[in-house]
Amino acid sequence: MRCLTLAKDLVEKGAKVQFICRDHSGNLIERIRQEGFELYTLITANNCHFERSQQSLKSKLTYTDEESPTPKLAHAEWLGVLQKQDANDCQPILEIINPDWLIVDHYALDQAWQYALKPYYQQLMVIDDLGDRNHLCDLLLDQNYGSTEAKYQSRVPAHCKVLVGAHYALLRPEFAQWRETSLKRREQVQNIKTLLITLGGVDPDNYTGQILSELAKTQLDKDIEIIVIMGATAPHLANVKNQAETMPIKTTVKTNVINMAELMTHADLAIGAAGATTWERCCLGLPSIQLVIAENQRQIAKALAKDNVVKMIENSKQLPGLVNTANQWINDMSQQAAKICDGLGCQRVVDQVLIMDA
Repeated sequence: MRCLTLAKDLVEKGAKVQFICRDHSGNLIERIRQEGFELYTLITANNCHFERSQQSLKSKLTYTDEESPTPKLAHAEWLGVLQKQDANDCQPILEIINPDWLIVDHYALDQAWQYALKPYYQQLMVIDDLGDRNHLCDLLLDQNYGSTEAKYQSRVPAHCKVLVGAHYALLRPEFAQWRETSLKRREQVQNIKTLLITLGGVDPDNYTGQILSELAKTQLDKDIEIIVIMGATAPHLANVKNQAETMPIKTTVKTNVINMAELMTHADLAIGAAGATTWERCCLGLPSIQLVIAENQRQIAKALAKDNVVKMIENSKQLPGLVNTANQWINDMSQQAAKICDGLGCQRVVDQVLIMDA
């Protein structure tokens, strides 16, 4: 989603944007096409190369092990194929596009892939936050809280411009548009009336259901309303809807919402995953209880909790105590969260790309 957000802002500034995506389960290929972007699909099954209007092109790329002596990356399996295969698949596409900028957002790609494809782009931007692999990029973005340029000092070329921190978070423009309304509203909030739960569109491990089970045991005010956000294809959606009907307080399940910023603005407390939606909640000053559902989220979640930007929990059983005392800390947390991100990060990144392209 962050790449789609960036793409829209680039188009508004006059750029032509095209996507290359692999057909992994849960991909956003149709969503990207619905937004009007031309897209090349890399096919994983049977190691087919790619399709674009049923057209097949052959790679001319030379990629040898000698050019890629680096060890296997920690998230290599997320690519679905070897870097060599992926580079071979991308080469004929890039030869057609001949991009001024190639923007890469994938934990399983590093300098080997970038070196192999270097003849087919002018400048390279990498979106990263792990800092665990080398890049041959001209611009690097790490939008996470507490990240520093020093993290990438030995990972990128000397000429590379490094943008770090939630100041550059790639948020959709509606979050900046709702920010003032949201922050003014929170000045008047004394007690929780609306609790928002969002654990990602898919939530394959049904953290949403676990959270509802714990909230059902909590002594919540009968006037509180719970709003649950899920994707229409979430595997546990039907179970969560059934569970919502048995909750002791009003609980509504919404799917495929298009007004997330508005919903967050009118919520008093959020329970969410420690992922990209963190910056959306911060932008709107929405106090949050953050559940770590992936190991690569833990470090940032701890840093945010230490600075009273969020309340961090390891599992849903820790919820009742925090929710019951939330009225005591939501105002202070809202003010701290709002300092982290103003929603204008995508504009700052686009401006940097255009400056370097001039």
